Amino acid sequence: MSRTARVERITKETKVLVEIELDGTGKADIETGVGFYDHMLNQIARHGGFDLTVHTVGDLEIDAHHTMEDTALALGAALDRALGEKAGIRRYGSATVPMDEVLVRAAVDLSGRPYVLHDEPPLAPYIGPVYPTSMTRHIWESFGQAARITLHVDVLRAARPGGHPDAHHVVEAQFKAVARALREATAIDPRSAGTVPSTKGAL
Repeated sequence: MSRTARVERITKETKVLVEIELDGTGKADIETGVGFYDHMLNQIARHGGFDLTVHTVGDLEIDAHHTMEDTALALGAALDRALGEKAGIRRYGSATVPMDEVLVRAAVDLSGRPYVLHDEPPLAPYIGPVYPTSMTRHIWESFGQAARITLHVDVLRAARPGGHPDAHHVVEAQFKAVARALREATAIDPRSAGTVPSTKGAL
């Protein structure tokens, strides 16, 4: 059975199209108008093993907030839709990802209960010209709410002794860790015999 979804989200502020294939090969076609965000969404595709299309046109003349938030909401909704009834999935996934001096842990439960916890150190305000680092937490919150998942993202280490956190590395390691955790959680478990991994019988 193909685990795919297409979500369109259109508001007065943004127009978003997301297409996802959970059992893909990491192919990505990403364009949001925010270069570093595009780079991060490519990490979701590549390290998650998802085929992912994201096309967003937003009110960047104001700032990047609406573009990034609505893209995260549409991506979360697409993941939720592609999972369907979640029969046969592993449900839980976790990953600890190093990126030079940075170490990030992500853990996910495809629970149907949205809950997001995010912990990172203070960072420089921007990566590139238009990616506000304050938005990373909001991206995970928006994505987790729309996907109906429990998500914990913790930056365990962020700087060499006596140094300052490299915002690029801190954020990129988060996206890679979340992608790897999602790859594990969405995978089909051959031991589950196609059942929903919950004593409730539903997620």
